[in-house]
Amino acid sequence: MQALRNVFRGAWSSAEKLDGKTVIITGANTGIGKETAIDLAKRGARIIMACRSAERGQAAVTEVIEGSGNQNVVYMKLDLADSKSIREFAEAVNKDEPKLNILINNAGVMVCPYGKTADGFEMQIGVNHMGHFLLTYLLIDLIKKSAPARIINVSSMAHSWGSIKLDDINSEKSYDKKAAYSQSKLANVLFTRSLAKRLDGTGVTAYSLHPGVVQTDLWRHLNGPQQFIMKMVSPFTKNSTQGAQTSIYCAVEPSLEKESGGYYSDCAPANCSAAGKDDVLAEKLWELSCRMLSITWE
Repeated sequence: MQALRNVFRGAWSSAEKLDGKTVIITGANTGIGKETAIDLAKRGARIIMACRSAERGQAAVTEVIEGSGNQNVVYMKLDLADSKSIREFAEAVNKDEPKLNILINNAGVMVCPYGKTADGFEMQIGVNHMGHFLLTYLLIDLIKKSAPARIINVSSMAHSWGSIKLDDINSEKSYDKKAAYSQSKLANVLFTRSLAKRLDGTGVTAYSLHPGVVQTDLWRHLNGPQQFIMKMVSPFTKNSTQGAQTSIYCAVEPSLEKESGGYYSDCAPANCSAAGKDDVLAEKLWELSCRMLSITWE
């Protein structure tokens, strides 16, 4: 059983340093986001922990500093469910930070009851995709200026069960919380593919990934039978440290400098679904996202 667990979780380590690099991690106050922050801080990076809650964010900053020995860790407020907050965050970063070498779009919500963001998007597509799409757009010039640079989108194997409802992206006609989550995770994969093509030749690369089945706060919206199933498979799940490894791999592995647009799992290239490789669908989603966010991003 231990051998099975090791294969399931994957193993990877690297002594790669990030001295002089600046990293933004969304949702860094808990789970794999916080573990990613600790690891990259140990490698010498300046870490900006972008979180919604000031109280939890500041507490997590203290944990990351204590866990890494790196004092160059700060909290900045970011609510991905509100474009006003996203724009204020990006404006502050663009004004105060001379460079941004790694953007990790990690924050997310999972199988939550139906709700809408401040901008009227269904919560899961709004936070997991639209929020990160807008954030990346607003920071892209700084990222390009900082090349070589990387953008990492934390997706999920759940993307393979999803489809993009271009005519009902906000699930207003009908809502299934698992289908909406899968749609948002497929959007992460498609966004990465389109982004990589647009960034070709800029020195900026993009990656999407499945962190594994990780025991995190995201489980809180699962109902009774689903919670029971997750408890049954928990011996084969990852803790947050293990779940962070593929994010860290995509952020620091030197060999990935020549790769872009791919999907990763267990610190290695992985196959995404057929829908995740559909470049026509990816472009339609890109155009729809731009329209809904009222931005122009060729």
